[in-house]
Amino acid sequence: MTPETEGLLTALREARRLLLITTQGASDAQLTERSTVSELTLGGILNHLTRAERVWTHILTDTTGRTPDGMWDMGQYRCPENATADGLRAAYEEAARATDEAAGKVRPDVKARLPETPWEPGVVRHWPVRRILLHLLQETAQHTGHADIVREAIDGANSTARR
Repeated sequence: MTPETEGLLTALREARRLLLITTQGASDAQLTERSTVSELTLGGILNHLTRAERVWTHILTDTTGRTPDGMWDMGQYRCPENATADGLRAAYEEAARATDEAAGKVRPDVKARLPETPWEPGVVRHWPVRRILLHLLQETAQHTGHADIVREAIDGANSTARR
């Protein structure tokens, strides 16, 4: 693993850690609780970020540019039925480990082919691994902030209060 990749993964791991701190101790019932006018829930955020980790790992490891199953499924923003807090957190940690492993095997300047998007059919894009990791870091940090707001409105807990 290059020092650059290690640095990017260290920042991403910190963002992930803050999300896990924010969701620590949340009950299964709190996973689906909407505490703001938004549709976002703690379970929905965990589900979405788990899916994001899996999609980007697929992109890092599949050189064909094939679209991962369910990539554009908007249901990824909802908490799955019968999900548990422990189960969602464990799935997220497992997906994150797979991303780290995949990213550690390639140089940061290697370009990965992105799947075709529904809004630009036929357009082929390639992103370097560093851009993928930066995108995943941004996505994780943004949604960790969302989780902080949702959790604080539920019971006053957030990543700052739980450190």
